[in-house]
Amino acid sequence: MEAITRDFFLFLSKNNMLNNIAKKRGGSFAAGKIIGGTDFQSSIKFIKQLNDSGLSVTVDHLGEFVDSKEVTQERTAECIETIEMISREKLDSQVSLKMTSLGLDIDHALVIENMTKILDTAEKHGVMVTIDMEDEVRCQATIDIFRQFKEKYNCISTVLQAYLFRTEKDLDDLGQYKPFLRLVKGAYKESPEVAFPEKADVDENYKKLIKQSLLNGNYTAIASHDDKIIEYTKELAKRHNIPNTQFEFQMLYGMRNKTQHELVKQGYKMRVYVPYGLDWYGYFMRRLAERPSNISFAFKGMVRS
Repeated sequence: MEAITRDFFLFLSKNNMLNNIAKKRGGSFAAGKIIGGTDFQSSIKFIKQLNDSGLSVTVDHLGEFVDSKEVTQERTAECIETIEMISREKLDSQVSLKMTSLGLDIDHALVIENMTKILDTAEKHGVMVTIDMEDEVRCQATIDIFRQFKEKYNCISTVLQAYLFRTEKDLDDLGQYKPFLRLVKGAYKESPEVAFPEKADVDENYKKLIKQSLLNGNYTAIASHDDKIIEYTKELAKRHNIPNTQFEFQMLYGMRNKTQHELVKQGYKMRVYVPYGLDWYGYFMRRLAERPSNISFAFKGMVRS
């Protein structure tokens, strides 16, 4: 049943008709519930509310797989403006972005040029930029880009996915950089040749990666709504005397709000992933596909006042 549910929502995420309807009609409905807004400016008030309640934020302009050089340049300029607004508004916020939005599928030199402009601004304002991980076929290229920029910049981090077989080695290979890493289970539909097909195996690999990253001394973001993963991380930290300042928890905006605030009260850093933009529909469907219980979390978030 879980596999059927996952495939169903992944199928819906790729439905162009529904995506176009969502772009035209759904932005105001989703704003302040599962996305910050249709642009960053309209998201600021929600970010401030989160900050005022003790929650940190990372923002993401939704949209990926860009196939136009002009659009990548627009995304680059928008990201730079976002970083400048974060600094100007004194928001406790980082930025997340996908390399396909900057031209990964178009030209390597283009994505490097665009990312350099963004990171120059990020370093100037001290705003962390996280390179989001996409599907497995783009994994190596994404890691290579991270390596290249990590040689020069401090305000850069990336994401590793627990459902991929390769991730344990990737984590080892990145150890020399002492990176800031976000660890996730993974949201794309992958072949059993490259990814664990069973949830139980993904969960066990996730725990292994969390332990590996923390014991290596990396600053680690555990991005999960799974209570078992959260408790595992807490117990691991206590057992190995890992300070709370070496890791944080991350969850999606509009999901598990009570748990987010409870973690803050317990003394843990809690960061909320706040997406914004018109392309919210595909993102939302993939989040529901990740874990069936996200459906109930999302419903509660959508109907709350």
